[in-house]
Amino acid sequence: MTILIDNGHGGLINGVYQTAGKRSPVWDDGAQLFEGEFNRAIVNQIIQELTKLKINYVNIAPEYWDVRLETRVNRANKYSPTESFYLSVHSNAGGGRGSEIFTSPGDTKSDQIATIFGNEFIEKFPERTLRTDFSDGDLDKERRFYVLTRTRMPAILTENFFMDNEEECRTLLMTREGRAQIAHYHVEAIKKVKHQLY
Repeated sequence: MTILIDNGHGGLINGVYQTAGKRSPVWDDGAQLFEGEFNRAIVNQIIQELTKLKINYVNIAPEYWDVRLETRVNRANKYSPTESFYLSVHSNAGGGRGSEIFTSPGDTKSDQIATIFGNEFIEKFPERTLRTDFSDGDLDKERRFYVLTRTRMPAILTENFFMDNEEECRTLLMTREGRAQIAHYHVEAIKKVKHQLY
């Protein structure tokens, strides 16, 4: 199994954030989260752990500029559709709380992967909310996001808490401990996906 890891959006280049929007409010002390920086921090921690575990991975968008979605998908689609899966890491916004896991519409292997991730989230964050949609019999939410519908392999997208929720942003998304916990949940889920599905 090869995991194709995608850190959503651009990063910081010479202190300049590369993606319009996709940031928290400026909090009272002047602190602000840039989603692309957060996504990269989580993906880098995941990669560090996968390297130790000898689990194959590819960083789909290692650049700091905002790599186009089409480019991300084209890079991913060079890999085997049966021996890889695509993981896109994000943080949410829009006035909510908790985390979500998305797949494309329909019943596919992506749903099985999302279920493993969802169950791992519940285990690692028992006091936090997993925002689910069981209308089709499983916990993930379904959307026609570009990276979920255009990739040839199973694909999921994780939305890790809300950057415009001050409590979640300040205690989870902007702290070393919170980021380590988020990365750890992903790594443990990846291990289970490899063991159970590949």
